[in-house]
Amino acid sequence: MLQQMNKPDHYQLLIRGGTVIDGTKAPRFLADIGITDGRIAAIGQLQAHTADETLDASGLIVAPGFIDVHTHDDLSLLSQGDMSCKVSQGVTTVVVGNCGISAAPLRNGQDLPMPLNLLDIPAGDRFTTFAAYLQALRETPAAVNVAAMVGHTALRATTMDDTQRAANAGEIAAMQQLLDEALQAGAIGMSTGTFYPPAAHASTGEIIEVGRPLSKHQALYATHMRDEADQVMASLDESFCIGRALGVPVVISHHKVMNRSNFGRSVQTLPFIREAMKHQCVALDCYPYTAGSTMIRTDRGVLDGRVLIASSVPHPECAGRDLDQIAAEWNMTKAEAAQRLQPGSAIYFVMDEDDVQRILAFDETMIGSDGIAAGTKPHPRLWGTFPRVLGHYSRELGLFPLETAVWKMTGLSARNFQLPGRGTLQVGAHADLTLFDADSVRDSATYDAPTLVSQGVHSVIVNGVVTWSGGFHSGARSGQLIARASA
Repeated sequence: MLQQMNKPDHYQLLIRGGTVIDGTKAPRFLADIGITDGRIAAIGQLQAHTADETLDASGLIVAPGFIDVHTHDDLSLLSQGDMSCKVSQGVTTVVVGNCGISAAPLRNGQDLPMPLNLLDIPAGDRFTTFAAYLQALRETPAAVNVAAMVGHTALRATTMDDTQRAANAGEIAAMQQLLDEALQAGAIGMSTGTFYPPAAHASTGEIIEVGRPLSKHQALYATHMRDEADQVMASLDESFCIGRALGVPVVISHHKVMNRSNFGRSVQTLPFIREAMKHQCVALDCYPYTAGSTMIRTDRGVLDGRVLIASSVPHPECAGRDLDQIAAEWNMTKAEAAQRLQPGSAIYFVMDEDDVQRILAFDETMIGSDGIAAGTKPHPRLWGTFPRVLGHYSRELGLFPLETAVWKMTGLSARNFQLPGRGTLQVGAHADLTLFDADSVRDSATYDAPTLVSQGVHSVIVNGVVTWSGGFHSGARSGQLIARASA
């Protein structure tokens, strides 16, 4: 059935003959899509219409642009604005400021603790207000859209002289004010990373009090929980408690169960999450790999399995090498070698494939890459997450239908992160689209060669502008800042 606005005869861009998967889980259908002024103007049979530019989508799926709900692209958007690692996968929107880590607000001159320095934030030219960071994103558009959260760890680092303790009343009040300013400027919420040392001493009560402005603005709360291993159930309970106390939506970031002793515990966590969803607004995301990546750590729990060094400031030559091999070469323990390699990032093989599949297949699970653009050997999820879901997990393993796979990375994500006009293909929506071959789409990036471009992504359109086509970036940077609706 034809959908269109004002019945135009001519479009700026016309996508002909594609199979539309609209991001709602509805069955696919054949249709043309007409685009004008960055918006979808018509969906239907448009053979008689003309356009400035036409894309032949015969044999291709036409889907909403993918939304990467968990990224650390905060500064990459400004320093590597072509965002090839994302648009090559079909991603048109990224959410930044995750795990308590954000590019603002931060003080000039201070030494930033890990993991804040994973963002490679310069010491003397920082964004001291969140408004300044958002303004920079507006003034220097990237190739993708961006929605930004403010990080609780950044707030702690800005207001506290020592983050290895609980915050006092004055510091909590200062963090509240900074959060309120960020939300007024357009931040969509606040994230925490109590797993990491700079926030590990923050109590549940501190997070609730700092987060009070979230209630006023009805913004969301996302969390890299305190523990994703032995205390995963208690950490989930804490996360839900914070959401209830503030009356705001909760997003459980990159849900997983870590370490061999916890393999299989997703059979406990997922029903617990589903029960919580009956009583409050809860969402979750995950990435399609059995290895995670974060700062180089020295605690034994994360060093028990295989550890692959992704980047090291003092020893960049070690990128891509196993920690076991480095420790043996240096004639020291893994913990000693890890300490010598700091600061940097590493890849930790700490999850079980059955848990990954169970969490991916959970109805309400969104997709986020959690990629970190650091060093020459990043986790392959930075370049391969979305085609891996479409190719390996949907097509090859049959974990879910293609319509469901697309929904998990489009419509569901836009709903949970309150991104109006994104995530579904309908007349009037922003013209963010991805065209891919359902039979060949797949990830190419591996742990040995992590920056290989995925296969089967034909074209990517951001706000009506063709940004990726035929394996090449067009050079377009038509992304927009997605500010919180009431900001």
